[in-house]
Amino acid sequence: MSEQIQQLLDLETAPVAVTFHDAQPDGVSPVEKVEASGCTYWRRAAEGKTFYTEASDHYNCPIGCYTHNIELPPTQMEELENTLGLMGELGYITMEEVPGIPRREVPFKSAVYSPLANATGTPDVVIISGTPRQMMLLAEAATAAGIGTENGVMGRPTCAVIPAVIQGGRSVSSLGCIGNRVYTALSDDDFYFAFPGEHIDALVEKLETIVNANRALEDYHQQRQAEI
Repeated sequence: MSEQIQQLLDLETAPVAVTFHDAQPDGVSPVEKVEASGCTYWRRAAEGKTFYTEASDHYNCPIGCYTHNIELPPTQMEELENTLGLMGELGYITMEEVPGIPRREVPFKSAVYSPLANATGTPDVVIISGTPRQMMLLAEAATAAGIGTENGVMGRPTCAVIPAVIQGGRSVSSLGCIGNRVYTALSDDDFYFAFPGEHIDALVEKLETIVNANRALEDYHQQRQAEI
C-alpha cells in the first residue's frame, strides 16, 4: 500500500505509520536518540527507521506530551506552563483555546513509529507530507472513501492531528506549525494529511481512481482554456 501511495502521488517522503501500545512492543527496538519534539520521530520514521518510544522519550516536547496524554514530571510541567505563557504573551494562542486542542483520551504507554511499508499490523494513524496538489488528491480520495475531513484544515499544534484522527475516525489535513517545521525541516511548500490506518485499503482504491480522473480532467480543462 505504501508503494502504491508513493507511486500514485510521486511522493518524495515515505508515508509514516504510528501505532500505540499498552506495553513495550515485541520485536521492535527502542528509539536510539531522544528528540526535541514528538513530531521529529515522524521524520526519523520517514527516513526508514522503525522504533518505539516511551513516555520519557517525549518529555522534551511539552506540547506534544499534552496532545498525547503523557503525564509530565514537575520540571517539564513548568516548561509547558512557560511555553503556553510565552505563546499567550505573543498573541499566538489564548488559554481558552487549550481545552479545544485534540488530546488522546488514553494515557500514553508506548508508540511504534515506522515507514508505512515496514508496519506490522494495522497502524492507528498514517501520516503523509507533500505538496498541496498531492494533498488535494489524498483529500479527494478520502472523501470518495467516506473518510473525508469534516472540519477543514487544522493548524497548530501539528501533533494534535494524531488524536484528531483517532477520535474522529476520519482523515485530517494539517498545515503544520512553526515548531513542527523547525524540528522536522518540513518544506514551506508542504503540509500534512493523516488518516486512520484501518481505512488504508479503501483510500488507496479510491486514490487510483482520483489520480486518473484528475489527469483526464486536467487535459479537459487545458483544452477548454485554449478554446475560450
